[in-house]
Amino acid sequence: MTDLPRIVGMVHLPPLPGSPGFDGDRAATRDRVRADARALAEGGVDALLVENFGDAPFYPETVPRHVVASMTDLTRLVVRTVDRPVGVNVLRNDATAALSAAAAAGADFVRVNVHTGARVADQGVIEGRAHETLRLRDRLDTDVSILADTAVKHSAPLGGTTAADGRTTTGDDVDDLVERGRADGVIASGPRTGEGVDRARLEAVAERCGAHDVPLYVGSGVTAGTVGDLLDVADGVIVGTALKRDGETTAPVDPSRVRALVEAADYSSD
Repeated sequence: MTDLPRIVGMVHLPPLPGSPGFDGDRAATRDRVRADARALAEGGVDALLVENFGDAPFYPETVPRHVVASMTDLTRLVVRTVDRPVGVNVLRNDATAALSAAAAAGADFVRVNVHTGARVADQGVIEGRAHETLRLRDRLDTDVSILADTAVKHSAPLGGTTAADGRTTTGDDVDDLVERGRADGVIASGPRTGEGVDRARLEAVAERCGAHDVPLYVGSGVTAGTVGDLLDVADGVIVGTALKRDGETTAPVDPSRVRALVEAADYSSD
């Protein structure tokens, strides 16, 4: 990413072909994706992140080829619809698919939920594959950036020093992400989608990111009321639920909510 985006808006994809919730209407899926992307861009977000949120239950790691094809097609649609940096996240943790789709579609970055180490999630034990992701990026000859989660939401650690809610309290995981995993940026989230990150933990992660000179993003629980305080600590935010109609994660993007959050962020930076 040539310019560091402050506000990244989520394009939560409806269930894709092959997933249990797919309704068979591919045209409607494309219309929804195009409309959400336009609403986010017109509302003033700096970048967009395409994610197969509707595909639950998620494959733990490697997704089928038809998912990669759909992600590539819809990511390219977003890239062509808006003049903004675009990212890809393939749930639950297929960094190879995300990177491949991003490179083919002309996107700019990927989000990797477990890049180094291992976490326990509802899909079982998920292991980081930084060794594969970095080598694939070299083989594809692409400059797609890698944003990696620390103590990703909807998961718990296998071991180590943790708080009562399972969020790591040391900076070791951040150091591993950057030094050994070579992540280009770090994401800190709350325990679940739509839930905020603990302030003390965010500040601890920010300190380690500052030491490594890499950007830090808040990956959940961002609202118009909290975005200003969060941007005092982090370099950027990734926002989904707060930008949706009635605050429902699976609802369409609400342009008025996008504008309100962007205005709140801009006001806080004055």
